[in-house]
Amino acid sequence: MLAEKRKIAEEIMDTLENHGIPSIVYGSVARGDVKKSSDVDIFIPLNIPSYKVELALRDFSILERRIIQATPNYAIKGEIALDMANVSFPLVKMRDKELDFYRFGGFLDLDMLRRDERVAGVDKRLMLIVPVKDGHMEIPANEMDKSELADYLDVGIEIVEERFRVLERRREIGRTGVFVNEPVPEFESFESHLSSLALENVFLRRRMKLF
Repeated sequence: MLAEKRKIAEEIMDTLENHGIPSIVYGSVARGDVKKSSDVDIFIPLNIPSYKVELALRDFSILERRIIQATPNYAIKGEIALDMANVSFPLVKMRDKELDFYRFGGFLDLDMLRRDERVAGVDKRLMLIVPVKDGHMEIPANEMDKSELADYLDVGIEIVEERFRVLERRREIGRTGVFVNEPVPEFESFESHLSSLALENVFLRRRMKLF
């Protein structure tokens, strides 16, 4: 199952790489603790015009294009839903802590994926997944010292505290959803539709003007 999902990720990431676009796969596919229902999530850690991403992915089946924002303060991203994976990319400049989000959950770049590496990361249950030779160990992250966890994952303490708040709240009240999740019309670009949405959403305008 892991090999199958990694093959999907590698095909997409290789295609992006051939168009000069770096990408990472993050979450359970990077850590190795996949289930049948696990998504293949790919992120482009680069500010790039959306048309370049869409041109690179033109030979894949695109099911939907969306503009998403997790919270009013978080980066606004474009997301392309393919039939077997999701590819997202920032539509605004990202803060360092927002890039730490991917390291917190575990990610691989294309070279690491080709070497079949697995990395440690924290899942949505707040379990630290640590790869071992014959599988992985699960350690309750909330039983660890937060600064120790931050050092182990090579992230800032701020993202650790933030992810704990979000995931503990999620565990208490169920799936929390995202602040913005808007489909992009078929014949409109991500950037154009974001500008239209921002006319009516002050939080989007503020985040777009942050840098």
